[in-house]
Amino acid sequence: MGQQVQRIGKTGGDPIIEADGLTKEFWIRDQPKGAFGALRGLMTRDGQSVTAVRDISFRIDRGEIVGYIGPNGAGKSTTIKMLTGILVPSAGSATVAGHVPWEDRRALASEIGVVFGQRTQLWWDLPLSESLELLRYMYRVPADRFARNYAAAIDLLDLHPFLATPVRQLSLGQRMRGDLAAALLHEPPILYLDEPTIGLDLVAKTRIRDYLTELNYRTHVTILLTTHDLADIERLCRRIIVIDKGRIMYDGELAALRQRYGTASKLIVDFDDVPERLSDATLEPGIAIVDREGPRVRFSFNRDALSATRVLQSVSSIGSVRDMAIEEPAIEDVIGNLYRASPP
Repeated sequence: MGQQVQRIGKTGGDPIIEADGLTKEFWIRDQPKGAFGALRGLMTRDGQSVTAVRDISFRIDRGEIVGYIGPNGAGKSTTIKMLTGILVPSAGSATVAGHVPWEDRRALASEIGVVFGQRTQLWWDLPLSESLELLRYMYRVPADRFARNYAAAIDLLDLHPFLATPVRQLSLGQRMRGDLAAALLHEPPILYLDEPTIGLDLVAKTRIRDYLTELNYRTHVTILLTTHDLADIERLCRRIIVIDKGRIMYDGELAALRQRYGTASKLIVDFDDVPERLSDATLEPGIAIVDREGPRVRFSFNRDALSATRVLQSVSSIGSVRDMAIEEPAIEDVIGNLYRASPP
């Protein structure tokens, strides 16, 4: 019996990635104690089976950018490794660009680009330009196509200042930009990104997000993004898949998830003059004071129960309003509400 997944919104069209009931189990050996225990461990299979991914099914259409998120140990990386052919599933099936990943790894290699935030496919002792040139020969990219993609990467990722620098001397942000260029030189229709902005400063993160947005717009590359930085998700993804303990909890549009689980909005109001004895009792039921700093007061309200107009009418009765703004729930809070609402 398949998992029950919350799906809000629809996907359809031309699927380029399909997973059906993917499951991956690992056998974890018991840790032997003492000399005799070590010998016994070599002769037996004492241990336990651990399910990292359980009955996962989804489809990703050509040109989508999908966030694949969850806590550490949820099964994100295991899923990516099955979709790239590194791991063979214990059960289920998948196709990526028409290939079964673990059966057609060589053919699939030309259809995918992979960037792991904590690993690199570049050569440490070579200048970045020579690393990229080597990858051209590995992927057998024709000279004219390589020249076109190389020039585009230099321009969009601003690689020129450090093309002659050995990879080991690059900053983390520079190396990540180099890895993105390396993953895309052969024009793969699919890009897997695993924590692509981990450890980067705000400027480097913004540059990479802008590049990915432009790349998707220009080439319609399909992107599956795993990250703990939810700002990446908000900036890049319309659709997210939330996974926990090896199971999919939610698959649908980010806006719909926010609508369902982000009901607590905030109204920030700057008053000309606020009564000193301001309290929740002076407001309509359902509105609460979050904090107060001089003439600025933050109110929270459930937007499913109260409209912003109605909240403003209630707040305006307190005093003259100079300025106001609505603050939507943070994506971290929305995801947290999803986890809290889901059965253990």
